[in-house]
Amino acid sequence: MEEAIAILFLFLCFSCSVAQSHIRQEDALARLYKAKLQGKVGIGNTLYDDIKITDKARVLPQKGLKEKDRIVKLPGQPRVGFTQYGGYVTVDESAGRALYYYFTEAEHSKDSKPLLLWLNGGPGCSSIAYGAMEELGPFRVHSDGKTLYKNKYAWNKAANVLFLESPAGVGFSYSNRTSDYVIGDQKTAADNYLFLVNWLERFPEYKTRDFYIAGESYAGHYVPQLAHNILLHNKMAKKNTINLKGILIGNAVINDETDERGMYDYLWTHALISDETNYIIQKECNLSPNVTKQTAQCNQAANEVNLDIESIDIYNIYAPRCLSTNLTAKPKKTSLTEFDPCSTYYGYAYMNSPDVQKALHANVTKLSHDWEPCSDIVGWKDSPTTVIPLLQEFMANGLRVWVFSGDTDGRVPVTSTRYSLNKMRLPVKTSWYPWFTNKEVGGYTVVYKGDLTFATVRGAGHEVPSYQPARALALVKHFLNGKALPTV
Repeated sequence: MEEAIAILFLFLCFSCSVAQSHIRQEDALARLYKAKLQGKVGIGNTLYDDIKITDKARVLPQKGLKEKDRIVKLPGQPRVGFTQYGGYVTVDESAGRALYYYFTEAEHSKDSKPLLLWLNGGPGCSSIAYGAMEELGPFRVHSDGKTLYKNKYAWNKAANVLFLESPAGVGFSYSNRTSDYVIGDQKTAADNYLFLVNWLERFPEYKTRDFYIAGESYAGHYVPQLAHNILLHNKMAKKNTINLKGILIGNAVINDETDERGMYDYLWTHALISDETNYIIQKECNLSPNVTKQTAQCNQAANEVNLDIESIDIYNIYAPRCLSTNLTAKPKKTSLTEFDPCSTYYGYAYMNSPDVQKALHANVTKLSHDWEPCSDIVGWKDSPTTVIPLLQEFMANGLRVWVFSGDTDGRVPVTSTRYSLNKMRLPVKTSWYPWFTNKEVGGYTVVYKGDLTFATVRGAGHEVPSYQPARALALVKHFLNGKALPTV
């Protein structure tokens, strides 16, 4: 295939939050889409009807492991009033495949608050690098790469929050079998389910707790696929083995064709590309899934778009870029409301400290490589072009489905999500209105019949809790409580 054809999809494809990744290669999702174009990635069965049912023999003994995973205190950590855990859960004993997790119990009333699992996307990006250390976790890393400060908008004010590095090969998660690093959506979903049932065996007090799954970007695949697995296994067991209540996905990859079209429209309407370039793209480019041939005019327009956006942070089109990757001898002044674009570098230094890894009970096998915010997964075997049928399945089964968009993200923008949801042709239950937090407009929202809510978060980029932490916390609180976003 011509290189120019691949270029078209390299920049328009979506990614986990790798805008400030320590060692930036290509965007994780850009690599995935390029592989799709080259026929190296299968579409897969969207509904996963052929997924293997997990039998009880694969739920391993967990007695005593919870206390071993308890984190006494992280290096440079301020005093807190909640308990933390970190460690490995084996999902395949014969292969030596284990996934790493970090868990923070709720700051108050942990026994009455729900359990929420957070997944970052990629494929190949760490939920600890982004979710825990830059977005919704209880701490953020100082610019010295050695000390932490509190995030007063952490989501463990609303729930007991579990972060998972998945699949094997991401972050501290590993396998002793090299073939396990050639993976895909179905295997990731199966491993995530195995992780969850074993983790709940380790933490049995959460077995009957209301459970929610949340994530962003390519977790628009991960979250629905795991939720589907849970529903399937609950049906096979004829009981709620896992008490799943709903899903929450942000700036999420949902439907390839509309996601791609929406990105171009966003770039044009936000004055990032010219009228002429936009006209050629609309006229010449075929954005249908799995198209492997574009016109010369389309390829030229794609090159023009690349040039137009290469000097901005496409994950937040109005945000500053990181101009220095150096750590500071003393921590810089911090601000939760003005996100530091170099935060990923601070987290990289912190997570690669031997003392930190010891405190986290991580890297116990002494991996041959550094911990990275985003890992270069060797191969991705399957990636459906849409997850819309899964969202419809959840609505039919009475699950709460919320989709949100930071409105300054140009990678998986609000236009993409609106086009994708409009494919479902859902009747409106509550018409579009502004929602408020702290007497300011936090964003806009619409509620559809069938318990699907779409909400924007004003002034937020791809990592919504990084850029608008107060608004993100307000959103998740209303999601967990099943309440409409406030009108005042």
